[in-house]
Amino acid sequence: MKKIVIWCMVLMSFSLSAQLVEPIKFTKLQEKILSSNSELTVFNFWATWCAPCIKELPHFETLNSKDNVKVYLVSLDFPDQLDKVRKFISKKNLNSEVLFLDEKDPDTYISKVSQEWSGAIPATLFVTDLGKTFFYEKAFDKEELEKTVNEYLY
Repeated sequence: MKKIVIWCMVLMSFSLSAQLVEPIKFTKLQEKILSSNSELTVFNFWATWCAPCIKELPHFETLNSKDNVKVYLVSLDFPDQLDKVRKFISKKNLNSEVLFLDEKDPDTYISKVSQEWSGAIPATLFVTDLGKTFFYEKAFDKEELEKTVNEYLY
């Protein structure tokens, strides 16, 4: 009986985590970018198949715990991979808000995020409360991310 109860709790916790992944179209993401109301909003573009992306995710999780920073992890996994992303989020116990970008053609949104973006990931867009944007097409280590964030916050 104990095993059944524990198994049910595990399944329930997985389903709760899985519900945190919101599939969105680019227009909805663009609204979030334009209506940022934190001192600094960070949009990290990643995928479960991208090793440098996975390596930097814990740094963005730490960043998300700051009061004046809002982090969105924007999954660029293929449209049929939503369940895979949900399992990944649950397994890694990610607390940042995860958005699953449900778009088939990256060329329709890449240049709208940043003219500097070639489409490679990881990539990160920082948006200040004054509407200034800063874009990086690279992986961050912990120290570099903290330094970058502190430059935009103060």
